[in-house]
Amino acid sequence: MTDTELRTSGTASGGWAVLLPAERYEAERLVHHDTLELTGLDGAARPRPGDPVAVLVDEPLRLVALGRVALATAETREDPDDPQSEAGPGALVVTYTRRVLDEPVPVDGLALTGPVTGLDLAVWRELADRIGPPPARRSWLVSLDLPIEASAPAEAVRLFWSYVQELGPRELPAFVSPAGNELAMQAFVLGAEANQDPEEDD
Repeated sequence: MTDTELRTSGTASGGWAVLLPAERYEAERLVHHDTLELTGLDGAARPRPGDPVAVLVDEPLRLVALGRVALATAETREDPDDPQSEAGPGALVVTYTRRVLDEPVPVDGLALTGPVTGLDLAVWRELADRIGPPPARRSWLVSLDLPIEASAPAEAVRLFWSYVQELGPRELPAFVSPAGNELAMQAFVLGAEANQDPEEDD
C-alpha cells in the first residue's frame, strides 16, 4: 500500500496513536526495522489488524512514523512455565509505511491517554498529511573501516564482525556519501552526523 492510499483510506474504528518511550525511539533510529513490536500493553486499548497508526514520541510531542496494525502475536502467559497462569495479550505489531525518524514533525494540541490512544480518523488523517510525500530515493555508499591486528585475512574478518556486533551503531562511526560524490562523505554515530576530525574540535 502506498503512502497516498494510506492517507486516504481508513477503518470504521478510526486511527490510533502509539507513543514510543525515548529509548525505544533512539533504538528505532539506529537500525532499520520493517515493523514496530510493542509489548507490555496490558489494559491498553487494542487496535485491530489493518487499523492506521501514527507513531509519536513525547517531550515535545512529535510524529515520527505512520503504519498499519499487523496481526498480533499469540497470547502470552504471565508465567511461561505454568500453562495454567493467566493469559495476556500478545505484542502489538505495527508495519511501517512511512518514517520520518530523523526529521520528526511537531504536533500540538493532541492529548494522549497512554501508550496507545484511539484517534478520530479525521485527526489521524490530519497527522498523516503533515508528513507529506516521501522524498525520492537515491544510492548511498556506506562504509565502516576498522584497523584490526590479525595473523591472517580470515581472522581479521572474524574480528571485524565481532567488533561490529559488540560495539554496534552506538560506538562505531559509519561513513556515508552520495554515490558518485565521495568528497561529501559524512560520519554518523548514534544515527546522527558526528565530527570525526579532532582538529576541528580545538
